[in-house]
Amino acid sequence: MSSLPILSPADLASDQQVRWCPGCGDYSILAQMKKALAPLGVAREKMVFVSGIGCSSRFPYYMNTYGFHTIHGRAPAFATGLKVANPDLDVWVITGDGDGLSIGGNHLLHALRRNVDLKIVLFNNEIYGLTKGQYSPTSRLGTKTKSSPTGSAEQPLHPLTMALSSGATFVARTTDRDVKHMTEILTQAAHHKGAAFVEIYQNCIIFNDAVFDYATDKQVKAENLLYLEHGKPLVYGTKSDKGIRINPETFELEKVSIEPGQTQGLLVHNERSAEPNLAFLMSRMKCPDFPEVMGVLRSAPKPTYDQNAHRQVQLAREKQGPGDLAKLFRNDDTWVVEATA
Repeated sequence: MSSLPILSPADLASDQQVRWCPGCGDYSILAQMKKALAPLGVAREKMVFVSGIGCSSRFPYYMNTYGFHTIHGRAPAFATGLKVANPDLDVWVITGDGDGLSIGGNHLLHALRRNVDLKIVLFNNEIYGLTKGQYSPTSRLGTKTKSSPTGSAEQPLHPLTMALSSGATFVARTTDRDVKHMTEILTQAAHHKGAAFVEIYQNCIIFNDAVFDYATDKQVKAENLLYLEHGKPLVYGTKSDKGIRINPETFELEKVSIEPGQTQGLLVHNERSAEPNLAFLMSRMKCPDFPEVMGVLRSAPKPTYDQNAHRQVQLAREKQGPGDLAKLFRNDDTWVVEATA
């Protein structure tokens, strides 16, 4: 018989009262995380959630696992140390567009670059929610907030583009309202060995309500979203009558109309490509000029930072024997500071 734990989503719920604003997309993400993790056969004591500061960062309180609520932007650094010291743990980083991409941008970039075996979930609501509605690194040009009353003058950062540019070996996007799709994406991230980055469009009902309606409203989302499938052509639209190809003259992406079932000339998605060139282009697709991609853009495992670090330790032990801390303190590289008159 299998010795793996049999869990239900309820087993992963802590005894803390969940306290987000009524209608917040965070409730959906919490529910789907528990659904995704329960059947994986991982004991609760082998799961850890690490967060920084922000509305999303309350997440560890609501999971009946180990967790750390750390400091603003530094969750990837804490999580890296935790994973390297305890490689048998499943370590999740929960962050937001402000926490992860502003003050924490450098930590996030290097955790992805190093390919630390972390699952990083970024709640993107394009606003600072906890601090009451200032514009964030992902807020759109012209967004009017308390800190940009005449509209943001900044170009927004694209999280998927940043993750791909940093070398993340798993990059995906989903939305808080597509619960089945979100569960599937979180499950795939959980199985990935290496740095997994998942962006979730998350509605902030108080400070940025309806910013993602074009991607969640059933009446229009088929025209605005392109769901990726490995090995399948890039087709979208209510009638599957639109596609994406490379313009042979400009070598840029372009939208084309097609007859249903006629996909010749369209780009075909390959999430396992060693070089994420096409994924990079797709990560830049934004409405209304292009449909926005949902699903896995890249899934290309490679050796992880923690694996490489432990291999170095093992090689050092084989060559030099086990470490001796007392000997280290008393080695020849010492000196004495003589007192002077």
